[in-house]
Amino acid sequence: MTSTVHRTCPLCEAVCGLTLTLDEGGHVTSVRGDKNDPFSKGFICPKGASLGRLDEDPDRLRKPLVREGELWREVGWEEAFAAVRAGLDQVGDRGSVAVYLGNPTAHTMAGALYAGPLIRALGTRNVFSASTADQMPKHVSSGLMFGSPMAVPVPDLDRTDHLLMLGANPLESNGSLCTAPDFPGRLKALRGRGGKLVVVDPRRTRTAALADEHVFIRPGTDAYLLFGMVHTLFAEDLVTLGREVNGLDEVREAAKHFPPEAVARRTGVPAAVIERLARELAAARTAAVYARIGTCTAEFGTLAQWLVDVLNALTGNLDRPGGAMFAKPATESGGRRRPYATGRWRSRVRGLPEANGELPVATLADEIETPGEGRIRFLLTVAGNPVLSAPHGARLDAAFERLDFMVSVDPYLNETTRHANVILPPPRVLQSGHYDFALLGFAVRNYARYSPPLLPIDDRPSESQILARLAMIASGTEGGDLDAFVIDETLRKATQTPGSGVEGRDVAELRAALDGRDGGERRLDLMLRLGPYGEWSGKGDLSLRKLLDHPHGLDLGPLEPRLDEVLRTASGLVELAPPQLLEDVERLRAKLEEEAPEMVLIGRRHLRSNNSWMHNVGPLVGGSNACTLQINPADVARLGLAGEAVVRSAKGRLTVPLEPTDTIMPGVVSLPHGWGHADSTQRVASRTRA
Repeated sequence: MTSTVHRTCPLCEAVCGLTLTLDEGGHVTSVRGDKNDPFSKGFICPKGASLGRLDEDPDRLRKPLVREGELWREVGWEEAFAAVRAGLDQVGDRGSVAVYLGNPTAHTMAGALYAGPLIRALGTRNVFSASTADQMPKHVSSGLMFGSPMAVPVPDLDRTDHLLMLGANPLESNGSLCTAPDFPGRLKALRGRGGKLVVVDPRRTRTAALADEHVFIRPGTDAYLLFGMVHTLFAEDLVTLGREVNGLDEVREAAKHFPPEAVARRTGVPAAVIERLARELAAARTAAVYARIGTCTAEFGTLAQWLVDVLNALTGNLDRPGGAMFAKPATESGGRRRPYATGRWRSRVRGLPEANGELPVATLADEIETPGEGRIRFLLTVAGNPVLSAPHGARLDAAFERLDFMVSVDPYLNETTRHANVILPPPRVLQSGHYDFALLGFAVRNYARYSPPLLPIDDRPSESQILARLAMIASGTEGGDLDAFVIDETLRKATQTPGSGVEGRDVAELRAALDGRDGGERRLDLMLRLGPYGEWSGKGDLSLRKLLDHPHGLDLGPLEPRLDEVLRTASGLVELAPPQLLEDVERLRAKLEEEAPEMVLIGRRHLRSNNSWMHNVGPLVGGSNACTLQINPADVARLGLAGEAVVRSAKGRLTVPLEPTDTIMPGVVSLPHGWGHADSTQRVASRTRA
């Protein structure tokens, strides 16, 4: 006896639909793409095809662990939570508490719904996550330009005629801050309808090989290239604004210092190419500029992200079909109204500013190591392995030994969680409900899909219940109902808000009408009903019940112009020249004449990997998914290398196998991150560590 079930893949940002076959014991026997999913239409990648192997990984923890000296002891859940309570009481001062949220929290309902209440219950400003080592520059630039850090324009892939892509490799990553299942197929369709794809990257990636044109660029110089293009648009009178903006003159003045002939030397891109890229962008019927992690993880990452949307605006392609547009997710709320700002507080040791309520993860070790009031002594990690994935992991590895107490919500005993005093393992993937709250806010087509749990949970709490219990322990309200509190607060605000669709209605009546088997599902139902397609908002008929009745998902239509709905700036206009960014332009200008380093190290994406958390699945390890150092053959000969090389930086050294290839420009080497598994019970990962 077998059964066929449908589910959204939770392993990357593409949100593909999957069709799974389960035997009578609940084991996955096959995984295929869901051909009836209106968004992914049957597309599947190797990660999704391996979901069953990941879900049933025998190295996953089944019960909580408490560390006693160097030994681990399996305990019951109540004993584990009691140990957490005692550890928090031991530290006392909430200013000495910190939270680290790993990348997988963006792929779970628990992370989306409960991380915020947990942080508030802990009462700490020491919040760190994978975001500050990845996409935070985009959130900051969007916040300063549009008033909301989540107002991220995405390329309208299915309708654009011209796509300029920098520092992104969606044929390997499946897309990021641009939710687009079958990204390769969408790019091929762009070219098939006569459009043009241009990729700017220090490597000739798989995406670059697919493009009409690949432009090599020195790592970290994207802001110079983009400014050279902005300069060309002004110099050749090619600016075409689609709407009124603030700061046009200030951008024009700033761009005067970055003519193509000046930035060519810094970027390695000829001036004639820079000028042509700008002209082609301006001349295209519709066009979009899209940039990702390669442009974020650089000294001037925020300026680069800002200039991406400056170019989209100056060519009239912002908020325009075929240009850079804003998704309308089904759970969207009214959003923030206060002015966006960064630096509302700063880190204790280095004085680094917060952004979106987070401090840079690069300073987490400082905050643990440095004595004094407010030193971090208690750390909670959720679904993250920063020893392998954060900057200077070896230093973090040593710093974690200095903590008074550490708690990890994680399915593995790994390089990070081995430092914990308590490990709380969440259930398997197929035992958890799934809705992509964050990722659908960056979708290239409006869409919604909910995947209920496919398998029952045994005697353990769900991940949502784990995080909710931790929040109640932290707030001293154990025995309460966090979900009921959030639901009632949301309903109270909605019933007092004109235009919400439920103004003046009875909270108890609305609460009783919600569907859902648990608090998380009821909260999802509430958000769907109040959202822009919801049955309570008066704008549609969407609810949890409707999503359950449509297990393949619902197509909510193409992106539509909605900048006026999205804008949260005080002026009500796009702020094209935020003062905070203009100040940093002076620093960019001061480094224009710097000599390029002899060698620069960059990262690398793999189709069968996602940071550090899929290296324990046999079918996903090996082949092209290997920790090698890609290097141009000319550099191999120039440096007299053979077989292996030692990579040194200010933070450490690594001996790594060489992979000579002419797909990388001279003076650049590329190494994937997330490898180096050693102190872990993940047997496959440990055998394949670099």
